[in-house]
Amino acid sequence: MASNAKSDVAQAIAATYCAEWGRIVAILIRLIGDFDIAEEAAQEAFAAAANQWKTRGVPDLPRAWIIRTARYKAIDRLRRRTRLSEKLEWCAASGLIPSSEEPIYDSNEIPDERLRLIFTCCHPALAIETQVALTLRLLGGLETDEIARAFLVPTATMAQRLVRAKRKIRDAGIPYTVPDTTDLPGRVEAVLTVIYLIFNEGYAATRGEAMVRADLCAEAIRLGRLVRTLMAPQPPSEVTALIALMLLHDSRRDARLDEAGDLVLLEDQDRRRWNHQQIAEALPLVEEALRGRTGSFALQAAIAALHCQAARAEETDWAQIVRLYDVLERLQPSPIVLLNRAVAIAMVGEPEAAIGLMDALTTELNGYHLFHAARADLLRRVGVSEAAAQSYARALELVTNDSERRFLERRLREVQS
Repeated sequence: MASNAKSDVAQAIAATYCAEWGRIVAILIRLIGDFDIAEEAAQEAFAAAANQWKTRGVPDLPRAWIIRTARYKAIDRLRRRTRLSEKLEWCAASGLIPSSEEPIYDSNEIPDERLRLIFTCCHPALAIETQVALTLRLLGGLETDEIARAFLVPTATMAQRLVRAKRKIRDAGIPYTVPDTTDLPGRVEAVLTVIYLIFNEGYAATRGEAMVRADLCAEAIRLGRLVRTLMAPQPPSEVTALIALMLLHDSRRDARLDEAGDLVLLEDQDRRRWNHQQIAEALPLVEEALRGRTGSFALQAAIAALHCQAARAEETDWAQIVRLYDVLERLQPSPIVLLNRAVAIAMVGEPEAAIGLMDALTTELNGYHLFHAARADLLRRVGVSEAAAQSYARALELVTNDSERRFLERRLREVQS
């Protein structure tokens, strides 16, 4: 096979994995009823695709090919299990063996395969942190290290949490059934957190050449809109706030990178390149969310709105942003909120005070590259070049995204020159 043909197969597999992994696993979990087997079967199907597509060509419907192959892989695994007859009887009754036709949903069921399984995975019998982590791994398509970054814990720690969560589901016989719309309020907090973390991975990818994964951002926004529709006519204010927050962040996408694909800081972005249609859609949603029960997403959306409403970087109302972070800190204290508050304090003219606030977070955020990058930037601004260089170097030890790495390397060279 010609090298370009091999490259086409590799690209098709990579594209299918990135765009469809979560949906594929969601369907397999529904069909199989076992988290581990669903994930393992999907992985085996992708491995089979890497071999078979080289000789047979890329199928017209890659996702359908993966699902069909994974289903057969799952059946093989079930046959090797000790309770063979019971498993196969259940498998046949579930519809796994005969076909993979799309089921007809009742009017009370959630009309989206992936979102239905996100709600299913966010079961109240599990701690909310475990719900979020497990859903991100199985249905969000995020790798364990990506989830670990979102929770600010080591990858090994997160891997253990995921294993324990799956074991609890199995040993306790937790019923992962599709909820109807009456169950939505009790699960919406975890679901919104999952959606936002999927968006964050799209907004600032953990690894690879690309800084932004537009597919994940678009999918998260789509899921957020669907949740809001499902909870009409009076969706919770946090649902509305999350949609606004994602729209405002995503509106800056085209200005966040230069032509070479390198990172451009917010203050240096060409605001003419922002998606002002998305901003216009989001701003009324922010106001609507703030009229309701104000939660963390509403406060974050209000902060994002202040950035997007400023025609120039120097016109940003940083004093109001500090006040909003004060409220957010009382509502949802976390090291990340404190870090962002410190940056805002620096921008109102108190960089030395901000550096002191950041230093108090060193223990908690020592493994977070953006903490060291932010600290380095403040040190650079006040002219402490040697300390800035040390912080940039530490950030470079931790960063895994190529675009961010190039930015930090450039900054390091600037303070060392």
